[in-house]
Amino acid sequence: MHTKRADSAILSPSDEVPSYQESHEDDPLIPLNPNNAEKRLLRKLDGRILPITCFLYLFACGSFDLVLSCSHPSDYNPDLDRSNLGNARLQGLPEDVLGGDPTGLLFDWLVAIFFIPYILCQVPWTVFSKYYSPRIWIGCSAILWGICSTTMSTANDFESLLIARLGLGVFEAAFGPSVVLYFSFYYTKAEYGTRVASWFGFAAVAGAFGGLLAYGIQHVKISIANWRLLFIIEGVPTVLLGVLCLFFLPGRPESTEFLTHAERKLAIERMNRGTSGDIGAVVNQRHVIAAFLDWRVYVAGVMYFGLNCALGSLSAFLPTIIETMGHSPAISQLMTVPPYAVAGLILMIASYTSDRIQSRGLIVVSGCTLGGLGYMILLGVTQAHIHVRYLATFCIAAGTYASLGLILAWFAHNLGSETKRAAGMPLFGAIGQAGSILGSHLYPLTESPAYLRGFGVSGALMFLAALSALVLSISYRWENERRNAAFGEPDCDAPVDTSELADKAPGFRYLP
Repeated sequence: MHTKRADSAILSPSDEVPSYQESHEDDPLIPLNPNNAEKRLLRKLDGRILPITCFLYLFACGSFDLVLSCSHPSDYNPDLDRSNLGNARLQGLPEDVLGGDPTGLLFDWLVAIFFIPYILCQVPWTVFSKYYSPRIWIGCSAILWGICSTTMSTANDFESLLIARLGLGVFEAAFGPSVVLYFSFYYTKAEYGTRVASWFGFAAVAGAFGGLLAYGIQHVKISIANWRLLFIIEGVPTVLLGVLCLFFLPGRPESTEFLTHAERKLAIERMNRGTSGDIGAVVNQRHVIAAFLDWRVYVAGVMYFGLNCALGSLSAFLPTIIETMGHSPAISQLMTVPPYAVAGLILMIASYTSDRIQSRGLIVVSGCTLGGLGYMILLGVTQAHIHVRYLATFCIAAGTYASLGLILAWFAHNLGSETKRAAGMPLFGAIGQAGSILGSHLYPLTESPAYLRGFGVSGALMFLAALSALVLSISYRWENERRNAAFGEPDCDAPVDTSELADKAPGFRYLP
């Protein structure tokens, strides 16, 4: 059953989409070589889509890092504050707003209230986003979460902060999964991994430079509290970027005014390679149900849980490891940058490689294994070998970021239809966010610097993620071989009607 808005122009994915050459052979403005036209279109899309979405994600990660790294206010330590974005944000917040909060209970509520709507709203928001133009949906969600972040700078009591945090969780849930879905409207499976890596890599940028920003703001002498200034710095640019989205981010391929008539036709042809895209505001309710019944989505949730636990853990123990090296606060700030910078580089290399070889599973297995080995090094190496422990954080950061980005790209194709992607990807993402909560609570200062429990749990979850990725890759390869034997081997770029069966369509093939 399809649900649609009455004013939408709907074209069934099974309808024939005219080829680029057939549609424009009489158009004198169209280059004779369609390959050149496609490269020009790709450069045009990259130049408009990636800068806006990447910088929005940078500010989203800034807000999210606060939650991960500040989940233990009762363990507050001034040394950690100098190398931690979240603790810099906490400069004076409990005294100014929470009456001192000696037990840390009030701040724990501020942390938890974000995750409740952030987890619960991801699936309905992403499915609902298909009824609206992406530029309107993404732009409005950014404006609203930016307003919530800015509003927190004006809070004078616990209740007002709680409401602002609640709104932040609601509106950020509308952003991330919708952007991942939006990329699938314009990029083919041979391009998608690199674009998601470019976008997701800004999480590593946030991790690399967030601590430096906090350190700088902490030493600014102004008339308002430092934590209020940091909320303003994160909130106001987000609102401005959201407004920019409303006017400059392209909408759906079939309706955007950013593309010419010829480019729209080519974009529609591209989005139907190896699958079939929707035209207009369409939600297939059967595919929503299919996403909830697909066992592979829950296996992806297990992987995402373990990786998000590792990601949440890294911001918790990295400052402690650097602190024990005996450097000054300024040098310690700089030394938080290399692990994240290397992680961003490895993410781009892994994603580019997976796009070229059209295989993601084994690279995810490798990334998760690398991260797990990093945790094993931290468990097995004594405090005397601090440089080896620092090197292990590079393994953890690189393996975690590369694997997280590839999982998003992996399932963007393998769920088959737009609606199933809109339901399935935020579903495993919501499961994975629970790992962020766990990761931020595994490293109390009372267990510093050994953190045996935290390293052991995080490492075990990384190896579990590697095993899950291996199972998925094998299952995809087996199913592709079964369909090839039963129905023949199809052209990998030929349109496939997924409007009824999604990824179960006989002509559909998975990326293993």
